[in-house]
Amino acid sequence: MSTEPAVRPGAAVTVNGAARALDDAQPPATALDWLRSIGLTGAKEGCAEGECGACAVLVARPGVDAPTEWTAINACLIPAASLADQEVVTAEGLGTPAALHPVQHEMAVRGGSQCGYCTPGFVCSMAAEFYRPGRAAFDHHALSGNLCRCTGYRPIVDAAEALGAPAADDPLAARTTSAPPATRPHRVAGWVRPGSLDEALALLARPGAVAVAGSTDLGVEANLRGARPDLLVAVDRLDELRGLTVGDDLDGIVEIGAGLTLSEVERRLEGRIPLLDAVFPQFASRLIRNGATFGGNLGTGSPIGDLPPALLALDAELVLVGPAGERTVPLAGFFTGYRQSVRVPGELIARIRIPLPLAATTAFQKIAKRRFDDISSVAVAVALDLDPATHTVRRAAIGLGGVAATPIRATAAEAALVGVPWTVEGIAPAARALADTGTPLDDHRASATYRRAMLGQALPRLLAETEERQP
Repeated sequence: MSTEPAVRPGAAVTVNGAARALDDAQPPATALDWLRSIGLTGAKEGCAEGECGACAVLVARPGVDAPTEWTAINACLIPAASLADQEVVTAEGLGTPAALHPVQHEMAVRGGSQCGYCTPGFVCSMAAEFYRPGRAAFDHHALSGNLCRCTGYRPIVDAAEALGAPAADDPLAARTTSAPPATRPHRVAGWVRPGSLDEALALLARPGAVAVAGSTDLGVEANLRGARPDLLVAVDRLDELRGLTVGDDLDGIVEIGAGLTLSEVERRLEGRIPLLDAVFPQFASRLIRNGATFGGNLGTGSPIGDLPPALLALDAELVLVGPAGERTVPLAGFFTGYRQSVRVPGELIARIRIPLPLAATTAFQKIAKRRFDDISSVAVAVALDLDPATHTVRRAAIGLGGVAATPIRATAAEAALVGVPWTVEGIAPAARALADTGTPLDDHRASATYRRAMLGQALPRLLAETEERQP
């Protein structure tokens, strides 16, 4: 018996309120390719790697604060086939020349449209924020993934700040109050959406099969490097990978489903893990965080990913699931080499487990050429417990990225911290040990010398920050 869902000749996507047949959309065609092929040319290809936002569109997804939420994503990255059964709104569907959408109106009257190339993407990102349930003020991070080629950001920000609440009869606002679109099993040549985790695992056991969720990494590989996996297995909508539970604060576990996006986790955790809260704003852009999943970011095994250092400092474990069942591995033992791990063919990351209680003092330091929407040169995550009576370090965990072939724990520096006073003099040996950790390389982002210098400054920087916060 075949493990693949049947082809559904009638598979369609609702675009700007109208059903569109999706029969011929198969890899390597992206959602952007397909939308432009049917005449919706407002979304454009600027970078093909999810960094400029010219391709942004809205999709209706299961919400955190409402049944459905309009979510802005990069159409240049996701496979067109993944739109099956979904609802999409492009800039053309928001308003008309005779009846502009509030976002379009503010962009026009405040001079935000400028040359117009990037405007449709900005409009879609702004519209997602416009419809965000419970919005009290405009979150500027909603625009962090949109690049204005005319460099005129002030009028764009003015337009965003001028937005009020959606009108009572706004149909897109009303859509958020009902259930999100359901996804059904579906396949086209080279792409499959399985109906269950078991079905996904059976497909992934095939040679050449690759799991895909937000496609924020695989999409770049396909667009810029010509990657063409034999079979893409969509795991982003599998219920088994989308749970989130928080245990008892004193002796429990936080479990995060590997299929949840960073934006979903950020909002569902509601600040319960401060170290992750420090990571989220610096992890690429909101457009990417709306697609990128915890499992995908860890599964790529990149040595410069932002999540692994933080999760290493949190003593996280990964629950892997495969044909032989589930097994749990410490994240510190998960990576075995450059983009390699202990996962065997057919295995998926199912859940991320973070033990409680959390360390009281945490920090995430990302060194990059740009403050936001950039790749780390060095990433340092620190989690400490300090003795309130003696002000010495009782427990220390430090995760690093960008200084070795894999994300690593700075075990020598951790050992040098435990038992010493949390002072400049007390942490000096640990700071030296941290500077000597890993095998930094010279590349276009930073020199090895610079990376070592940043490592050496991480603990003194955290000490200074903690002293500033003292009453």
